[in-house]
Amino acid sequence: MPHVIIYTDGGAAPNPGLGGWAAILYSPEHNKTKEIYGAEPDTTNNRMELTAAIKALEALKVPCDVDLHTDSSYLQNAFVKGWLENWKRRGWKRDGDDIPNRDLWEKLDSLTKTHHVTWHWVKGHAYDERNNRCDALVHRARDEY
Repeated sequence: MPHVIIYTDGGAAPNPGLGGWAAILYSPEHNKTKEIYGAEPDTTNNRMELTAAIKALEALKVPCDVDLHTDSSYLQNAFVKGWLENWKRRGWKRDGDDIPNRDLWEKLDSLTKTHHVTWHWVKGHAYDERNNRCDALVHRARDEY
């Protein structure tokens, strides 16, 4: 499988409010980078973080071995700590309440069955160049909206 490195970010301001998402896809094999981004008018930080990962994985044309970097603990922990599997096993409930953003979680769950995804957490607004670029693209998406 081709190897792809992905960085994602998303946010809304205010939260909820105008949101933006962004992803950087890098193919070490071809030394090529692709940037994608977009905005939604009435959303949340969490929805934009999930949307960024979804859009990035949907942009891949064939099944890939993916290293996905996110500054969202919410996103990473759902996979690394098994939250997603627990939610599914419990009928998409947590403490008797519906899981927020179920539509996006289901889409992301499906995409992670197509691609082999290894999740990496990076500190946001720190010293990671690609994470900072994603943050800038999120702001750009919102500005362009």
